[in-house]
Amino acid sequence: MNEETILLDQRMEHEPGCCSHEDGERKSHHTDKAKSGLANRLNRIEGQVRGIKGMIERDAYCDDVLNQIASVQASLNSVGKLLLEYHMKSCVIERIQEGDTEVLTELMTTMNKLMK
Repeated sequence: MNEETILLDQRMEHEPGCCSHEDGERKSHHTDKAKSGLANRLNRIEGQVRGIKGMIERDAYCDDVLNQIASVQASLNSVGKLLLEYHMKSCVIERIQEGDTEVLTELMTTMNKLMK
């Protein structure tokens, strides 16, 4: 975990969020800072993926491409972990407090997908 990741994690940890059901659609309400931080990370990942595509088009050495793919996967995992933590600290707790224990089944399904 690099310094930027730690700072973003600390910032998001202290920002409240909540989930709501608007018109039957589930939504999260993240602060602008949290959304911006996640969007910045995803923009960097998007750039990394474009870079991998370019490497393949330039016939880069396979091992170099595979290392870049591993880097992208690690970056996506980092975003996923951060969002999962934020979800657990806000949406999951809120729904349990409202008596909705089905959220635990939903959370376990999501965690199993993330751990594939």
